[in-house]
Amino acid sequence: MKLLDKCRNFTEATIARQQGWYPYFKVVESEQGAEVIVEGRRMIMIGSNNYLGLTSHPKVKEAAINAIKKYGTGCTGSRYLNGTLALHEEAEARLAKFMQREAALLFSTGYQTNLGTISALVGKGDFVITDRQDHASIIDGCRLSFGKMLKFRHNDVEDLERILRHLGPEAGKMVVVDGVFSMEGSIANLPAIAALCQEYRAVLVVDDAHAIGVLGQHGRGTGEHFGLEHAVDIAMGTFSKSFASMGGFIATDFEIIDYIKHHSRPLIFSASMAPANVAAVIAALDIIEQEPERREWLWRNANHLRNGLKALGFNTGNSATPIIPVILGDDMLTFRFWRELFERGVFTNPAVRQAVAPGCALLRTSVIATHTPAHIDRVLEVFAEVGRKLGVIP
Repeated sequence: MKLLDKCRNFTEATIARQQGWYPYFKVVESEQGAEVIVEGRRMIMIGSNNYLGLTSHPKVKEAAINAIKKYGTGCTGSRYLNGTLALHEEAEARLAKFMQREAALLFSTGYQTNLGTISALVGKGDFVITDRQDHASIIDGCRLSFGKMLKFRHNDVEDLERILRHLGPEAGKMVVVDGVFSMEGSIANLPAIAALCQEYRAVLVVDDAHAIGVLGQHGRGTGEHFGLEHAVDIAMGTFSKSFASMGGFIATDFEIIDYIKHHSRPLIFSASMAPANVAAVIAALDIIEQEPERREWLWRNANHLRNGLKALGFNTGNSATPIIPVILGDDMLTFRFWRELFERGVFTNPAVRQAVAPGCALLRTSVIATHTPAHIDRVLEVFAEVGRKLGVIP
């Protein structure tokens, strides 16, 4: 059983639990909102991707309940065979219209969306080029393909051009980037990236998991934010953020969708999205279209928190979105800071070497549209107290 030796020798989590600073797999005992209950205590949730605050919206909950009453709890098969409902087709049509594309395609998880799209399109002899800080699902999608993966330095368009120039215009190639980088909250330099993709004839895929519902006048993501929607060949989004559900989708040309539907192993060999999840997506999309003020609330809170943290002397990096990191550098300092915040009723997410580069440990904070100014003020008060106690700020 040598293969399992690594499991028996893994003691880091056990030691962390014994010492009282293990921060992961915390059980949330309430619905996900601006406040949550953890370990019997009410806390301010400042680590959620529930950007528009729709997980507890009455219309979203009602839609999910009604879908269960009509369709039951699951589809018991893949979209390819018996798992396609009228709900799936309705959601795809609505999303295609919202994203101003010919077609859309649902996947059962956001992670699976990148796996299924990249691996279906990138074949033997092709190249797939990623930002070094792209999401793990992009990296794994590249590994699952038969193409060769190349990486460029984070948000460094000169390094991207170096790779594209070396490959030349005739090679089959795809560039995949996060629209918003999930740990640091920065936005990809899409104008420069799109121009290079057009010049060197590369397919451009943008993972807008953290941008759809957040960026752009209508919430269509990074492309709309920069006025470059149709320079993006394939737009990808997830439902576990602004859409308050579970799953993912791509939006693009019809023939691309049709090809992926018949060649994507993660799509063909996975059960389709559950009815309640799909219905929640449709209801959330209704609200995104009908209540643009939610984005205004979201950005009000983001600017309030970011400006407040900066004024206190914290390093928030290049954040330009509702994701606001507090960069601490040292892993143990990050865990200590997290614990102090947690004990004072503020829920954040520590990101260390598994999620960020060595020496770049951080606390990932993110605001929700339904946070009140009082919530943000309390978070800033606690950050100031802990920051001074641990010597992070003067």
